[in-house]
Amino acid sequence: MKLGIIGLPNVGKSTLFNAITEARSETANYPFCTIDPNVGVVNVPDKRLDFLEKLYNSKKKVHATAEFLDIAGLVKGASQGEGLGNQFLSHIRETAAVIHTVRCFESKDITHVMGGVDPFRDIEIIDTELILADIESVSKRLEKLEKTVRLNDKKILAERELAIKVKAHLDVGNPARTLKLSDNEKIIVKDFFLITAKPVLYVCNVAESDLPVMENKYIKIVKEKSEKENALVIPVCAKIEAELSELSEDDQKTFLKDLGLGYPGLNRLIRAGYDLLGLATFLTAGEDEVKAWTIKKGIPAPQAAGAIHSDFERGFIRAKVMSFDDLLRLGSEKAVKEAGLLRSEGKEYLVKDGDIIEFRFNV
Repeated sequence: MKLGIIGLPNVGKSTLFNAITEARSETANYPFCTIDPNVGVVNVPDKRLDFLEKLYNSKKKVHATAEFLDIAGLVKGASQGEGLGNQFLSHIRETAAVIHTVRCFESKDITHVMGGVDPFRDIEIIDTELILADIESVSKRLEKLEKTVRLNDKKILAERELAIKVKAHLDVGNPARTLKLSDNEKIIVKDFFLITAKPVLYVCNVAESDLPVMENKYIKIVKEKSEKENALVIPVCAKIEAELSELSEDDQKTFLKDLGLGYPGLNRLIRAGYDLLGLATFLTAGEDEVKAWTIKKGIPAPQAAGAIHSDFERGFIRAKVMSFDDLLRLGSEKAVKEAGLLRSEGKEYLVKDGDIIEFRFNV
């Protein structure tokens, strides 16, 4: 899971990145503090692993991981190279999804690059630059396709037709992710490497005074916009999250309680990233280790086995499966088995989030 954190300068991207990764990337009250993207790999919070570690007395606990890129603030004209825009746009292309950080608080101490807080305008500026970059990319692709279209190749013709369709959608100011495509078109468009085709999670960076409710007029604006493109929205106070990241687990709980919050907002953010990309987690457990494995939701058991090792997929025989919820409720693997809830599944079984699996294979 590779997520790029984007937004205008001074909206709290690097503060958010610091909180997520505890990497202490440089933060400052001026544009382009971040030029090369900071990269951080973090553990995905999962309390299920804690339970399994104790139950199996495991020697090792391995979380699933997520990779975050703190990409420099984009500005108006980025698609034409303003503010090193071309360099920054190339960084976004490397990500699987985008965390679009939007400033949703007033502050006399933190300069807004556009002179005042307006989430709708800020989102539009970023969207426009990304759309313009995609228009240029699709236009270049069309030029190449036009040179070969006379060959009357079905694949080339289909790609050309789709490129024309995508460009028309982009030309009127719509991101590629809002264009309805057939299953076949979705496969073809992946090769276009469009920035605006990436799924988006809007993070509303709020003030400490907005806690614990985390609702204000600016968040409502972002939610209204996100509904039109089926994007996710999460309000987070990046400043508080950064402070939380520096505390011990016990001190975190005390601080959260004082703030009226149940758990860090970053837990919700990372889990939302999973939902955004259609990901799920299955678990393996034993004395040696307990481990979380990231897969696409609803894939067959052999493919899930391949996440562990290609030999597991190639030589897949059966999978011994039980639900974590059943194990938590009944307290032991023996009790799950006695209740008839420990199952033997074949190649057609679609793995579910929270499945605890032991794969049988032969190569």
